[in-house]
Amino acid sequence: MKIAVIHDYADALRNTRAYPKLQAAGHQVTIYNDAYTDPARVVEQVKGCDVLLLTQQRVVITRKILEQLPQLKFISQTGRNASHVDVAACTDHGIVVSAGGHDGKSPYTTTGELAWALILASLRHVPYEVERFKAGNWHSTIGTRLSGATLGVYAFGHIGSGVARVGRAFGMNVLCWGREGSLAKAKAEGFEAAVSREAFFEQSDVISLHIPSNKSTQGIITADDLARMKPTALLVNTSRAPIIAEGALVAALVKGRPGFAAVDVYEEEPVVGGNHPLLKMKNALCTPHLGYSEKASYEAIYDTGVEQILAYASGKPINVLNAEAAGKK
Repeated sequence: MKIAVIHDYADALRNTRAYPKLQAAGHQVTIYNDAYTDPARVVEQVKGCDVLLLTQQRVVITRKILEQLPQLKFISQTGRNASHVDVAACTDHGIVVSAGGHDGKSPYTTTGELAWALILASLRHVPYEVERFKAGNWHSTIGTRLSGATLGVYAFGHIGSGVARVGRAFGMNVLCWGREGSLAKAKAEGFEAAVSREAFFEQSDVISLHIPSNKSTQGIITADDLARMKPTALLVNTSRAPIIAEGALVAALVKGRPGFAAVDVYEEEPVVGGNHPLLKMKNALCTPHLGYSEKASYEAIYDTGVEQILAYASGKPINVLNAEAAGKK
């Protein structure tokens, strides 16, 4: 089969254990590493291919795109989140979609680790001081310690719980908020639940968001929530951009509540050409969605993606989202 792999920015697939499996099976694989948002580029790269391997969630795969890919038969998604794929349109066009992910049993995750990298880099002004040092200057800022400060963790799930445990190890007072089940888990581990949503935002010195993005959580962090934060507080978002009301974070940073933000995710990705308002703000530290970008993580996601392709090629697809599409092509 002819396979197109798009949005492999770091050229990771060819260095994984999974890649030789595709070669051994005799498949023709073309890998694209460029970052873009133009749907026409998807069509250009995938046209004439039987299989599309998607690297996480990037350009939305719409019905209009699929209409221009008559040869496409199968989409393998790395990760369970296929919200960016029009699965109904895939079904109509006879394109089978498989989406599988890791078991989530490890105590910490790469995303949680990045959240801490952002917290430490922000509070100690690391990027700013590194660039000044390279330019011949000595330090000019005063950092903020973690010990004794209050860490707010919104959603005590697989990632949030790990972030909370690290906060405790740093000597922080950890305050949790989220749904009833989330708070019950936090309390069972001895963490404190905020007395109210308002208190959570008002009392936290650092807030780390670990809320899954779906229709029910879109805009769950409001302008009013942000306005309650301290002018010295830091908001960290390594989840997904839509969980914060559209435009609310930029407006809040302009007003100075919170005083600083560290962000790894954006409304439309990839962000190219520096075209995002947060990148122009002195009180925002921005990274290009590095949360999952780590060697072992790439091994895991591409292993799943390749296994799904091999299973489809053998006539026994796995992790299928739209079984009714089978046999339409």
